[in-house]
Amino acid sequence: MIELTNIKKIYHIGGQDFAALAGINLVIREGEFAALMGPSGSGKSTLMNILGCLDRPTEGSYKLNGEEVAHLSDDELAVVRNRHIGFVFQNFNLLSRISALDNVALPLVYAGVGRKERHERALQKLTDVGLKTWADHKPNELSGGQRQRVAIARALVNEPHIIMADEPTGNLDTKSTKDIMHLFEDLHEEGKTIILVTHEPDIAACASRQLLLCDGMITRDAGKGVVMDVV
Repeated sequence: MIELTNIKKIYHIGGQDFAALAGINLVIREGEFAALMGPSGSGKSTLMNILGCLDRPTEGSYKLNGEEVAHLSDDELAVVRNRHIGFVFQNFNLLSRISALDNVALPLVYAGVGRKERHERALQKLTDVGLKTWADHKPNELSGGQRQRVAIARALVNEPHIIMADEPTGNLDTKSTKDIMHLFEDLHEEGKTIILVTHEPDIAACASRQLLLCDGMITRDAGKGVVMDVV
């Protein structure tokens, strides 16, 4: 599903070149649950942005479902994101003035789906994450764990092939963290491809594959259950 070949991301800072990614080669197959780990400045956020078609590499090839996407235009990247990728963020990124149902339905607005179908599909996704009875509540009426469930429902509403989660448990308590990770594990069992960025080794150990980044390179590729030191 995902194939990266010699991906580099070079920033020009103070008259010098800085390689945030220094030549990434990576294949992520359909249905994998991969965790990206690494200390601050390791390149994991840059890699996530490229994988999510939010940014382009300076050099290299990125094939998504066999299609070269590394150097598409902004509009073309937006189409790819809308079709293939659902995003979950640490800070939830929900709109505070609208209901959970309307937050989940937002990607369908951008996709041109009619109001009735939007609400039906959004309600189904809220039901899938256990929040049907909270559909009319606004984000400030929900707990952190509930808000993250809304965000996951929103990520799923377009039926993407890939879920990308950036520190999805970073703002949650222990119980909510366990609940959200169980939800990701269930999605993995259903066949979704999940790529998760985390600083927490115990969270990464839930994934079927763990990738450790350091200085813009993948330095370790381990399986499920291994607790890796990110330092």
